[in-house]
Amino acid sequence: MTSTHANETRIEADPQLPTIRIVREFDAPPERVYRAWIEPELVSQWLGPKDIEMKIDVWDARTGGSYRYSALSEGKVVASFYGSFHELRPSSRLVQTFTYEGVPDGVQLETVLFEPIGAGRTRLSTLSLLDTVEARDAFIASGMERGVVEGFEQLDDLLAAD
Repeated sequence: MTSTHANETRIEADPQLPTIRIVREFDAPPERVYRAWIEPELVSQWLGPKDIEMKIDVWDARTGGSYRYSALSEGKVVASFYGSFHELRPSSRLVQTFTYEGVPDGVQLETVLFEPIGAGRTRLSTLSLLDTVEARDAFIASGMERGVVEGFEQLDDLLAAD
């Protein structure tokens, strides 16, 4: 899948495993991409589809911390998500859980890597592990792909303005 921006977002689902791998390059160093990933005032500016507003309810980005946010459309909550931060290694790695509030048995474990690739650029790689292949497929069918691609385009714009 290609965005309207210069960098391509790759979303891969192994047919045999309940995983989703996302790979995307950004025109900013890992420190800046990581910062945009963990600071709530920045996260709320880029996370999710372009026509959705993100409202951060709780954001304690530290090893052992937690988060909760809601997606709003025309001022109304359309979805809420929560999870725990299991490990934060500044500018290199983040491990967290991710749960859609409407599906409490669908906890995902997500590992995010921030890799320097030279010239002040970053390769971001995420690996999400779900309980079953069926749960993974339902998550992808939920519109996750649009949210990821448009969110990363907004992150491009945020990093360019910083």
